Amino acid sequence: MTSNRLHPPVMILGCGRSGTSIFGELFDGLGPYAYESEPAFRDVIDRPSDQAWAVKVPRESEGLSPDAGLSFPLAALLESHPSIKFFWIVRHPLDAVSSLKIGIGQNWRHHPRPPDWKNWLTRSLVEQCAHHWAYINSHGYERVGDLAKLVFFEDMIRDPHGFASDVCKTLEIPQNENEALLCKWAARVQDSNNAQFVEAITSRSLSRPDHSVRVGRWKENLSIDDARAASRIVASVGRNFGYDTEEELGLC
Repeated sequence: MTSNRLHPPVMILGCGRSGTSIFGELFDGLGPYAYESEPAFRDVIDRPSDQAWAVKVPRESEGLSPDAGLSFPLAALLESHPSIKFFWIVRHPLDAVSSLKIGIGQNWRHHPRPPDWKNWLTRSLVEQCAHHWAYINSHGYERVGDLAKLVFFEDMIRDPHGFASDVCKTLEIPQNENEALLCKWAARVQDSNNAQFVEAITSRSLSRPDHSVRVGRWKENLSIDDARAASRIVASVGRNFGYDTEEELGLC
């Protein structure tokens, strides 16, 4: 049996509605890993470092002031768990904006909130969502970018089994011993709803049946004016990840 100490703790980060939940659930029983979604950060730093565990975007804890774009102070995490492995998942900004509208419209439910979030409440909902995406994927990613493995929502949707296999390789988890779990998880990850699709548990309250696909859903959910308004906010950050919304919208 593979020793747990060979596998570092894992933290999955990224903007809400970018695949963090379904990605996180891959770790539920993967090799030696135990998974928890959004635990309090104080509980995270108190966890043993010699066990294999994975968490998604921890919740802020009083007395532990978070870094910009994150829900926690990175230095405190690294002091407690110097071997922790980060994954940062990013999604096309206009697709993410389309999906963020439910949560942002509920008193900016997604976290961590930008420090100026209240100043954006007079702006349109689409602009609020775009600001949230840009803030997390600039300030947050800047903090952990040198430490994190960057992965893409679109790659996860396009080839979920290959995506899961790459995670196993990164963490040196024997794929052959986990093939049944990988296949079961991969079958859940679909671009459109069908009999195999099973949505991540923590995403269900934020999901709406207003689109037929997940990749490119903005074309169904955003008017051209809304897409342009969002693009003005996300364009420069999006280009850092290979997304060119201005070109897609014919704005350049």
